[in-house]
Amino acid sequence: MVSSEGWIPEGIAVDRPNAARIYDCLLGGYHNFAIDRQVTEKMVAVYPDLELSAQENRKFLRRTVEFVVGQGIDQILDLGSGIPTLGNVHEAAQAINPDVRVVYVDIDPVAVAHSNAMLVDNPLATAIQMDVRQAEAILNHEEVNRLLDLSRPLAILFITVLHYVVDDREAFDTLDTYVAAAAKGSYVVISHASTEWTPPERTRLQELFGSATATKPRPRDAILQFFDGLELLEPGLVWTPQWRSEGPDDELLSQPERAFTQGGVARKG
Repeated sequence: MVSSEGWIPEGIAVDRPNAARIYDCLLGGYHNFAIDRQVTEKMVAVYPDLELSAQENRKFLRRTVEFVVGQGIDQILDLGSGIPTLGNVHEAAQAINPDVRVVYVDIDPVAVAHSNAMLVDNPLATAIQMDVRQAEAILNHEEVNRLLDLSRPLAILFITVLHYVVDDREAFDTLDTYVAAAAKGSYVVISHASTEWTPPERTRLQELFGSATATKPRPRDAILQFFDGLELLEPGLVWTPQWRSEGPDDELLSQPERAFTQGGVARKG
């Protein structure tokens, strides 16, 4: 059920910040509340590049989606998809192949409500509200199995989501469950907050963001372990602006660590 505002599900607490809505703020979206904007303003005041970092993460998402679709992938499971904004997965994918099927998964009811409102006329994409840690339940979900054929290769996207699974063992087990269910020839896309760059502002940023949700940035070696057993494709695990950048004029390319996230794409052989 949705409120009279048209996009706010009934029962949502509007006085508590939310990670997905903060990200929406950073991208210039409008599916957020005053409390989200207040936290975002404080974070940007501490680290003015934060909005640019969010935009760079979005570009990484687009480039990787275009890559996997270019490899023949026609079905995508987007875990921790967040609130839809310009350049969503189904838009990037279906611009190349109109038959690509996409399932979005997010724990935030606002993200799911708005996603499904956006997708009402798109029979090849849907969104479900679940915690990404519920891997078995998601893989067996009616909507997932209606749109995706897990016996065929697909792309599984973990875009800035695994650092919300703060327990290391749970994070690795969660990813392993999805990978085990994927057919050979599937692709795994990961971007993850990294501890490899620690500017003075980082501690304060984490304190502010921690008011919305717990996170655990990880060192490069730990992020690299998520790709164990998979074929990590060139250029490997890099700062996200460095992953197959589109030209020397790309913002943050000269200082890619300012994006905070490292990412890569791997194939299941």
